[in-house]
Amino acid sequence: MPRRTSVLPNRRPLVVTRPAREAAQWVAQLQARGWLAQALPLIDIAPAPDRAPVVQAWQTLNQLDALMLVSSNAVEQFFAARPADVPWAADAAKPRWWVTGPGSQAALLAQGVPASAIDQPAPHATALDSEALWAQVQTQVRPGMRVLIVRGTVAGADAGAPANGQGRDWLGAQLTQAGAQVQWVVAYTRSAPAWDGARRAQVAQALAQEAVWLWSSSEALANLIAAFPGQSWQGAAAVATHPRIVQAARDAGFGRVALAAAGLDAVCASIESLA
Repeated sequence: MPRRTSVLPNRRPLVVTRPAREAAQWVAQLQARGWLAQALPLIDIAPAPDRAPVVQAWQTLNQLDALMLVSSNAVEQFFAARPADVPWAADAAKPRWWVTGPGSQAALLAQGVPASAIDQPAPHATALDSEALWAQVQTQVRPGMRVLIVRGTVAGADAGAPANGQGRDWLGAQLTQAGAQVQWVVAYTRSAPAWDGARRAQVAQALAQEAVWLWSSSEALANLIAAFPGQSWQGAAAVATHPRIVQAARDAGFGRVALAAAGLDAVCASIESLA
């Protein structure tokens, strides 16, 4: 773990809006670099109400050629549902494990998946998304290939629907067009957080301090806007990790919005650009 440094002067506070486990990791890394970072998770994660499809996926894992796990939460919840009586030994050849970022890769490694079995966007990729992943894995795809996309869904939504955001739909379409057999399974649900007095006070304080909001999800942003109807965000700044999220922040009224390339260094550079 990097040594924590003291907070550097003239640095604006940061609000990390990722789900709780990921937010804690980002806050620790940012604080180690001297930022006054705080976690304000704006998406709550819970296991899927019906784990039977995930259990079935584990029982037929050796029939799959690849799994695409949409986030570290997908990794965590997918492995949490593995039946105790289903033997599994990591294999570097099959299936392949596809992810879009280092957080998900780290989660797979923690579960014993060998690094040689994991595919993710190239180190020089400017965005960690389905398009960048496709650039890496499309040469693996062949007619009849079986791919399982492990995803989340909004709490209360139809778990049978394949939609999981524009990028996931796009990847599924590319795979289908290439002749792959694509299946989807819901491993977890996402929901808006409970807005108690303490959480609302944290938002008010962040606005008063002119904090920079870090966005990695349009859904998290929508949860904030829905909880504060009529609130002006013109004085707030934001750093977003994808052009779609940048546009969503601008549409929500954030006065200054910067796009961050992949990785902690790039995020910090984007934050500095707003100073």
